[in-house]
Amino acid sequence: MTSYEKHLYMIVFPINALVASQLEPDQFGEHYTIGSAKHFSGKVIFAEIDINFRNKYFDIDKYLAQTIPHDDGQPKKTKFISSYNVLENIKLSAIQTLHLCTTNGKVLPILPEEYTAYNEPGKIRIYQEITPLETLVASTKDQRQFGKFITTGSKSKGAPKICFTQIEFDIENFIRENKNKEIFNIELPGVNPYRIYDCLNELKEQPEKLTKTLTLGSLLRDLSYKLLRHGFWFFGDDEIKFFPMPSLNELETKYFSWWKHVR
Repeated sequence: MTSYEKHLYMIVFPINALVASQLEPDQFGEHYTIGSAKHFSGKVIFAEIDINFRNKYFDIDKYLAQTIPHDDGQPKKTKFISSYNVLENIKLSAIQTLHLCTTNGKVLPILPEEYTAYNEPGKIRIYQEITPLETLVASTKDQRQFGKFITTGSKSKGAPKICFTQIEFDIENFIRENKNKEIFNIELPGVNPYRIYDCLNELKEQPEKLTKTLTLGSLLRDLSYKLLRHGFWFFGDDEIKFFPMPSLNELETKYFSWWKHVR
């Protein structure tokens, strides 16, 4: 019988779950986007977790032992280990690679890098929380400040760990183009443009206000990867793990086989 390597994957979107599998990352992404009746529409984001990672919260060894080929020799595609409080119980150091899957199953692996960027203070940015929260937030906090605020500074709107991204959105142009208009236009899917307009103006006019909730649900299902800025941040336990989006030049050359499928 064929021998398959076992993997630990943490699904980050559209759910947060820890899964054992005998599929390689590209096969796993393809399975969930176009090969599974359980998830038949939309993008998937998942991370590979160090196979040696253990936490008493998870019965990892129990489910890895059950991750064996089927009687016909086909690999075990998925064996769910946990679907609750997953990121909260994963050490950020155990997250090895982040994988972005298009709706037709093409997978882009991203390796972590040290986050060294200088962030312009006081600039309004729009963050999409991915897991365990899913709120769309506008904030004058930079990425480091925002991650620390969510994980240590806010019990009412925070979590012990968080994964989020930043949305590419021209705030100044949006405000300028819609000023004094009755019908607003916005490029973001599934949002109330009038609320976005009011919240952004409130942040501009009231410097003491640092964050505003724009929507309670995630835009990721309908939002193109093209509108994600910089990459993905994981925060927790005073740690940060950053997975950068490749540059446009890299996407159009080195990763074009993935990029051409992004809509």
